[in-house]
Amino acid sequence: MWRPLWQLPSRLDLILSLTRRELAARYRGSILGILWALLTPVVMIAIFTLLFAGIFKAKFSSSDSQWDYALYLFCGLLPWNAFQESLQLSSNTIVAHSNLVKRVVFPLETLPVSQTLAAVANQMFGTVALVIATAVLRHEVHATIVFLPILVILQIVATLGGAWLLASLGVFVRDIVQGITLVLMAWMYLTPIIYPESVVPERYRALINLNPFTPLVRSYRRILLDGGQPDWWGLAYFSAFAGVSFILGYWWFARTRKNFADVI
Repeated sequence: MWRPLWQLPSRLDLILSLTRRELAARYRGSILGILWALLTPVVMIAIFTLLFAGIFKAKFSSSDSQWDYALYLFCGLLPWNAFQESLQLSSNTIVAHSNLVKRVVFPLETLPVSQTLAAVANQMFGTVALVIATAVLRHEVHATIVFLPILVILQIVATLGGAWLLASLGVFVRDIVQGITLVLMAWMYLTPIIYPESVVPERYRALINLNPFTPLVRSYRRILLDGGQPDWWGLAYFSAFAGVSFILGYWWFARTRKNFADVI
């Protein structure tokens, strides 16, 4: 059961090839190409900034600038969009590649991995844009950006577990594609992405802090926008969540994969 997991590093060439194909397929034939990876969150940022910063006067820092709100919002949306995109696409990836399922020698576990890496590649493209925007608007780039790889690796580990789990469930329960969209929508609003943690009423703080994605978003904002260190205690909690997600997600995928061909 666990052997394919240990063999993943030796299949890096295949994974990277699948990732490149996935990225190319998303933007093939479009005029803007990979710029869509930046345009989509920019439109979301414009809408949320107008609504929350312009109308409700929400702010993440002492600055009243709507540009400042947009930077914090963009910083929170980047990892969330990568996480959300990975899970949504992975929930249908085995069914979409049904021609590969009956090939006994093909490592199906690489499909959710490639989906995850493609989403993270889009996130890194957006992160570069965020750093440039911060340099232009704030005239600063913090040295704490060196902590970025730690956050990205933990995020990938957590995402892979969910991607493997949903890839398997998508074979047996086709409604999972629509169901996960609703769950992720609710999860996003329970994460302080479009609103600052300070506006959450005290009686709901425990619920927000119980959300494992909260310390991850908080840490991204600290290292990229505030020049501070990550929330180490919060990351310890997120690391535990990532480890459990990774192990359980892969275990379920490996345990059920022998039935994929029969169901599809």
